[in-house]
Amino acid sequence: MRYVSTRNNSKEYNFENVFLKGLADDGGLYVPKSLKKYSTKELSELKNLNFNELSTEIIGQFSSNFISKDKLKSLVKKSYSTFREKEVVKISSAGELKILELFHGPTLAFKDIAMQFIGNLYEYYLSKNDKKINIVVATSGDTGAAAIDAIKGKSNLNIFVLHPNNKISSVQRKIMTTVEEKNVFNIAIDGNFDDCQNIVKQMFSDLEFSKSINMSGVNSINWARIIAQAVYYFYSYFKLGKETISFSVPTGNFGDVFAGYLAKKMGLPIDKLIVATNENDILHRAISKGDYVSKKVKETLSPSMDIQLASNFERLIYYVKNSDSEKTANIMKKVKQNSYQIEKNDLDIIQKDFLSESCNEKETLDIIKKNYEENNIVLDPHTAVGVGAATKLSFNDCIVLSTAHPCKFPNATNNAINKHEKLPDELQHVLDKKENFQVLKNSTEDVKNFIKSKV
Repeated sequence: MRYVSTRNNSKEYNFENVFLKGLADDGGLYVPKSLKKYSTKELSELKNLNFNELSTEIIGQFSSNFISKDKLKSLVKKSYSTFREKEVVKISSAGELKILELFHGPTLAFKDIAMQFIGNLYEYYLSKNDKKINIVVATSGDTGAAAIDAIKGKSNLNIFVLHPNNKISSVQRKIMTTVEEKNVFNIAIDGNFDDCQNIVKQMFSDLEFSKSINMSGVNSINWARIIAQAVYYFYSYFKLGKETISFSVPTGNFGDVFAGYLAKKMGLPIDKLIVATNENDILHRAISKGDYVSKKVKETLSPSMDIQLASNFERLIYYVKNSDSEKTANIMKKVKQNSYQIEKNDLDIIQKDFLSESCNEKETLDIIKKNYEENNIVLDPHTAVGVGAATKLSFNDCIVLSTAHPCKFPNATNNAINKHEKLPDELQHVLDKKENFQVLKNSTEDVKNFIKSKV
């Protein structure tokens, strides 16, 4: 399979380029030049596969020129061997809604599913190439922890994680900053997540710098993350055995819900993808009325969604514009100027696949309380937003993606039900362990200098 950039599709790339770079040199995102679309008959042949087998099948569609099927199979098996669920994910119920639990990995978040695989994929690449890679990633809370767990202690790999200082939960931070391996560097930026992400993008765009440190990225813009996440859409569809299905997805950067869109484009009979946001509702405003103008980021109880510029939305724009990279590049200039309004024709196309809703802080707490009282389950605040969006839209018969374990957000559950879930035994140590992170100004140059001093 060959890949192109959303901002210039005249040049082609292979999976190795796409995986290692993450972001294209022109600032665009990589997408496949063409997609495998499964027929109804082919889908029926996949329905009895377990999660590992399905991962090998789906990921293999995109990476066969990089890794053999047998090697991919062993990497997938290794990646998910540490998960607390044998089948990696689990489906439970909250009243009429189905909950897809994606938090059974080592750092208790859905990011583990893609990140554990990516960590092993880097190791596979480096075993064949005499290189050293420096991974730089921005996190709104969960990506950084998942990336660190996947990369820590691996030879010829360093990881630098930027998080917004004092704007993620203490448990999210401690899972990252108590790691002692020498190849892990945590950086707290005096700003918000969008500032962190902007610094990373600027470093990628500085080709002299990014090449000098052999820089790679594992944010949700990395195509390897998207394809690994698409797997659980297929898996849950097969498990429920319905003709068609909808998903409610709490999302900030549009990566997880874009993975669902990819699954639909590959032939999975998904009806609607519900984009669930908190008060940082740019995606809800965009999908419901075409308003893609960012506002000031609000701090909420669901910090992983405290984002105003959803990077992966660019991929949707590219497909809505019928794979016209010139039009996409022009739109992204408007996004940068904070002046993009989605045209009516484009919005009609988007709304064939997507619906959206947002929940404010009071609604989020009320949803946690209601589900605890009525269903005896504790939802993390992000999952609560997903439940709230589905309920508001009267989509009672759908799957809500549960993106994180509630123990990571004690403030939210304490406020809602005067209770917080315990960390699993294997993570209890992070609560009292010494933290190690560097606080830096919101400055690309300062971050560059710090990284250069460590590599």
